[in-house]
Amino acid sequence: MTTTSSRFFDEIAKLMNSAAGAAQGVRREIDTLVKAQVERVLNELNVVQREEFDAVKEMASRAREENERLQGRVAELERRVAGAGATAQPQSQSTTQPSPAPPPFPANESGSAGPS
Repeated sequence: MTTTSSRFFDEIAKLMNSAAGAAQGVRREIDTLVKAQVERVLNELNVVQREEFDAVKEMASRAREENERLQGRVAELERRVAGAGATAQPQSQSTTQPSPAPPPFPANESGSAGPS
């Protein structure tokens, strides 16, 4: 009788292992389906993927750094121009008037000024 009960428990154990394997397969299938549905919904909502967000964030950071660098450069150039203008100002004061500047655009054939 012990062999019969041992054999019975062996069969129950095999059945449980098979059921556990089948449950894992069903779980993987459900995970795949849920993931596909979530991706579909996110694509319909035009949600940005993390990789794209990180790339744009990095580009914005670089652009901000470049902007700050260029602002510093412009400020330095303005300082130089202001310094050069202050030293050149006494030299430019003379009794002769500077000649008038030419018009910004040549006149066209109809006689009106401006680009055609």
